[in-house]
Amino acid sequence: MKVLLTATVQSHICQFHKPLVEILHEHGCEVHVAARNNLAEKNGLKLDFAEKVFDIPFARSPKSKDNITAYKQLKKIIDDEEYDVIHCNTPMGGIVTRLAAKKARKKGTRVIYTAHGFHFYDGAPKKNWIVFYPIEKFFSRLTDTLITICDEDYKLAKSKFHCDVEHIHSVGANSTKFYEMDDEARAELRQRFGYSEDELIILNVGELLPNKNQKSAIRAMQSVIKEIPNSRLLIAGNGPERENLLALIQELGLEQNVELLGYTTHLEEYTNICDALVACSYREGLPMNLIEAMLCGKPVVASVNRGHKELIRDGYNGFLVSPDDVDGYAQNLIKVLNNSSDYRNNALEISQVYTDKNVRNELKTIYNIGE
Repeated sequence: MKVLLTATVQSHICQFHKPLVEILHEHGCEVHVAARNNLAEKNGLKLDFAEKVFDIPFARSPKSKDNITAYKQLKKIIDDEEYDVIHCNTPMGGIVTRLAAKKARKKGTRVIYTAHGFHFYDGAPKKNWIVFYPIEKFFSRLTDTLITICDEDYKLAKSKFHCDVEHIHSVGANSTKFYEMDDEARAELRQRFGYSEDELIILNVGELLPNKNQKSAIRAMQSVIKEIPNSRLLIAGNGPERENLLALIQELGLEQNVELLGYTTHLEEYTNICDALVACSYREGLPMNLIEAMLCGKPVVASVNRGHKELIRDGYNGFLVSPDDVDGYAQNLIKVLNNSSDYRNNALEISQVYTDKNVRNELKTIYNIGE
């Protein structure tokens, strides 16, 4: 079987689809990737696990003329290579790919699209339903199998869309990288990173974008450090909001308690040395950083949105807070930092269905490949 994976950017394939490629290789499949090469922006990421990689100028904006060029290049590749399966990802990557694959699909190529979180959902702005819902519903006619990672997305697509709809539990968290370290290894790692054992560390993970709302986590630290002076917030990720966040940290006088790590290739180590995770996004599909933290036995304080609600049981493995409720973040962070062990087993229990091992089995079923 010959498979093409597409996405708007190559880093998406690196971060989320290596387990799928491994499964396909285990069953003798040849795998190609088509996406825009953005790896220079992502320190340490390498797309070295596919037989062929095509640099295609996809653009996130639907208004960009680059997507017309991407369509033409991709259509030629699809016509030349004659794939058995084309598996597309990300909104614009999915749209352009499915248009380019129309002819191939008529000849028997199976087209799969993974939705990593629809822009329309319970509580989404009305304009999202007006714009994005009709587009996704229309493009379901150009899709053989739609894979959803959120239960809410699955139920909606199953009842409204024009294709086969499947559900998987995320793209599979790497359980060999994200696991609960013993106390000795954790203490050694903290020392190597320059943090003392008595510091209480809060981790926030995500690209520095307005949607990720890191400013609420930063503001919450004003109250957290009053109750827990030895607490520290580490923010992992890069992006256009970096300067604004740095300015806010300085404005609030939090330079000693909030640290911007930038993009890190050691996320599993930071996840293990932290005592809790905080996530303040306005919108999420099913965020891997929450699952990875839970696999390490960490409680999570998260904003109320579709993806977070699916992962966090309020008061059980963490707490849910309105996205802009700075005091809510602060009070619940204080609660979990003072009693993090209370949530450990609950976090580990919920995380197991989202491991790479479980999701690998779900993907094998969708691809109709056996053990």
